[in-house]
Amino acid sequence: MTPIESLVLGIIQGLTEFLPVSSSGHLELVKEVFGANLLGHENILFTVSVHLATTLSTLIVFRKSISEKAKGVLKRQKNSVTFLYKILISMIPALLVGYFLEDIIFSFYTQNILLVGVMLLFTSFLLVLSDSIRVTNKELTFKKSFLIGLVQAIAILPGISRSGATVTLAVFLKVERDKATEFSFLMVIPIVFGSMIKLLSDIEFSNVSYDLTSLSIGFTSSFLVGIIACRLMLNLVSRSNLKYFGIYCAIIGFIAIVYATY
Repeated sequence: MTPIESLVLGIIQGLTEFLPVSSSGHLELVKEVFGANLLGHENILFTVSVHLATTLSTLIVFRKSISEKAKGVLKRQKNSVTFLYKILISMIPALLVGYFLEDIIFSFYTQNILLVGVMLLFTSFLLVLSDSIRVTNKELTFKKSFLIGLVQAIAILPGISRSGATVTLAVFLKVERDKATEFSFLMVIPIVFGSMIKLLSDIEFSNVSYDLTSLSIGFTSSFLVGIIACRLMLNLVSRSNLKYFGIYCAIIGFIAIVYATY
């Protein structure tokens, strides 16, 4: 992997992890453009590196909220403990899907451009729907947390935006937009760390080649761009401006479908 490829992939990961356009779908499209082996097994550490970077971006952006909630949990404050339970409940669907359907999930990530295109069109629909919902002032309940987690599990499909799908459902359930966005970003942190630990434990490091320069470039670009994209997403959701990303997803999805069928 060249430094330019590392930079491009890092930027794409940083942007698409937070903006509602599907990071998994875009990475599948990039693999098609750059070559099938670009993100193959020999570069698994790069994939882990950029995902770690965007997760750290989330921790930076929400550091104040996370710190307050962590202190509240240690002090056994009701609101903080309840929020932690909601995060844990939201993780259940993704954990079950990951455990029982691991092989099926991997089968989706074989540069199935037609699938990516169709799912991007679905994401487009969700984003437009999200902006059409105006009244969002209800609390986040345990039931709603589980339903949002269920959508997160479905968003494993490449082309479905995880943030777009979870925020849209939360808004549809009348959860306050700012709280919906915060919950969407925080709920994925334990899942990402768990996935990375499992992924690293499955690697035979003696058979994996890596370039420290490429890892550093990808990590840094993904981390910095991720901070910007995360803050931008918070602003966009509060202003109901996701429909523009819906238009973008529709265009890219249509192009992907045409490419895959001709």
